[in-house]
Amino acid sequence: MTRKTALVTGAARGIGLATAKLLIERGWQVAMLDRDTAELEMATSDLEHAIPFFCDVSIAQEVDQTLPAVLEEFGGLDALVNNAGVAEFGPIEQTDFAMWRRVMETNLDGVFLVSQAAVPALKETRGAIVNIASISGLRASTLRVAYGTSKAAVIQFTRQQAAELGEYGIRSNCVCPGPVRTKLAMAVHSQEIIDAYHDAIPLNRYGSEKEIAEVIAFLCSEQASYVTGQVIASDGGFESTGVGLPALRT
Repeated sequence: MTRKTALVTGAARGIGLATAKLLIERGWQVAMLDRDTAELEMATSDLEHAIPFFCDVSIAQEVDQTLPAVLEEFGGLDALVNNAGVAEFGPIEQTDFAMWRRVMETNLDGVFLVSQAAVPALKETRGAIVNIASISGLRASTLRVAYGTSKAAVIQFTRQQAAELGEYGIRSNCVCPGPVRTKLAMAVHSQEIIDAYHDAIPLNRYGSEKEIAEVIAFLCSEQASYVTGQVIASDGGFESTGVGLPALRT
């Protein structure tokens, strides 16, 4: 069997790691990219059909060096999952420019840089791009002026990609996860926040990393061959319920 190749950024943990594992399970080989060397080495140590690449997507020089290495190793690229991201939250008045830039450099600049470097290879395979934004890019919320704005920009960037790259057979779609039960989220969310999310989400629970990965894997696959320019909220219905949660304001 000839395995298709996917590149997943931010693959050392969370949704990125879950996506890589699911794609491998479904017959893909995966270039797993992350800037956290130790965590990525641990994540890939027991995975077949996965090779780690250490790269900070916010640094153009590193991206320019890494993408050719990926293509040399695998010989081509069928799907790109732009998952790498950082989250820094705080009130508008306390969001200094340095914090704003840290968020934008990874969440937006990184998506642009990796996508641009991958497009020539994706043209050859008529491949797929899946950008990971957030429910915070679809609905306003307190404390997320940098994070939410970066993710809203990723949504628009996805549409730009779909409009421009469709003539080459490249599909581009965006997944917006809602609250997900990651180790980090459970470590920082108080019981009050957890209860508030459960009350606000129609499905009354957090999502799992695997559930988000299922949507991403579908959009990478031939089953989504006529789907492009779409923004899919995998959020338990959270976007449909309005704006703001008092528990998240402090």
